Amino acid sequence: MRKAVDEEAQDELLAELERRFVVEPQEVTAFGRELQLLAPRSAEELLDADDFDRDERLPYWADLWPSSYALADRVSSEKGRNVEGEGDAPLRLLELGCGLGLVTIAALAAGLDVLATDYYDDALNFTRVNAWRVLRKNVAVRLVDWRALPPDLGTFDRVVAADVLYEQRYAAIVAATLARTLARGGIALVADPGRSALPSFLRECIARGLAVSSVESWRYSEGDVRQTILVHELVWHGSPPQ
Repeated sequence: MRKAVDEEAQDELLAELERRFVVEPQEVTAFGRELQLLAPRSAEELLDADDFDRDERLPYWADLWPSSYALADRVSSEKGRNVEGEGDAPLRLLELGCGLGLVTIAALAAGLDVLATDYYDDALNFTRVNAWRVLRKNVAVRLVDWRALPPDLGTFDRVVAADVLYEQRYAAIVAATLARTLARGGIALVADPGRSALPSFLRECIARGLAVSSVESWRYSEGDVRQTILVHELVWHGSPPQ
């Protein structure tokens, strides 16, 4: 009965997205799997002058960025890295900026307990639909503004983000968010294609007790696009947030 209810809810959500967007499937190869993700036809069609004037919002969530492929590959390896955590509970993972859901799907496939967050409700809904289509799993989602984190958000064993340093002001904001949401001894994974804010972000992390434990390089090539993605692993040894 529960499966039928889930299926009906997903069908209703998909119908709503198809009513509001021109939805197109995208064939994706990531973390060793062939996937089909649904996405709006064009992010440019979603530009909204009122949104930008009010809050400088741009629909970055509607594209699949190269960094998300790199992070999905890295997150999928958590399956062989003590996924069970302490006792029988799986590791808890928080994604900052879930977009279309690729990284969240990789984490779910690896057996992690995932909370997908974004600044756009539409991103959360596409992530829900895509996780269901690929894995037949419901994923927990939450609307989160990094500048005003919900007091009940809690802490996580893993906090991950792909290409979120696209403005200088996000260096301090993202570093503060990691320090606030990582459990003691937790690991953050931040994939970045070399944005100008990356050095500032790493300095902000150090100031908050986040230490870089490793950096992995991942090459992306499609058409004329060539990028080298760096996935920084950061460990936080500070006190739990009050």
